[in-house]
Amino acid sequence: MNILNEVKMSFPCKSRNEALARTAVTAFSAQLDPSVNEIGEIKTAVSEAVTNCIVHAYRGRTGNIELVMRILDNNVLYIKVRDRGCGIPDIKQAMEPLYTSAPEEERAGLGFAVMESFMDKVTVRSKEGSGTSVTMTRKILSDKADT
Repeated sequence: MNILNEVKMSFPCKSRNEALARTAVTAFSAQLDPSVNEIGEIKTAVSEAVTNCIVHAYRGRTGNIELVMRILDNNVLYIKVRDRGCGIPDIKQAMEPLYTSAPEEERAGLGFAVMESFMDKVTVRSKEGSGTSVTMTRKILSDKADT
């Protein structure tokens, strides 16, 4: 697929920056004229991905979250959320609903399930000690989208 537009940003892995990521995705995806429902679901998926970085990636040390947003052919919104933290030892297990690697934080373990329910495709890649990237795509159904 062709990249019609792209924005890359990086920000510190701090909880207050989760709202920044949601706002950035909202502003960027506006060019596709998503419905209120679509934008709400996309914001929620991004929020879950960024929150996973904040809670799990760096564990007591500092680091950044990288956010890549692209508009692709056929009104497809591409979003990648990446950290360079501790990584996920078992991606399949981590993506199981109700699984959490941080039970002491009283996490529900539903982040990946939420992402998968709101996006057309979710791909998780991770390497222990090198970090994790979550790539999500969603076709915007608005017939007004102008790329």
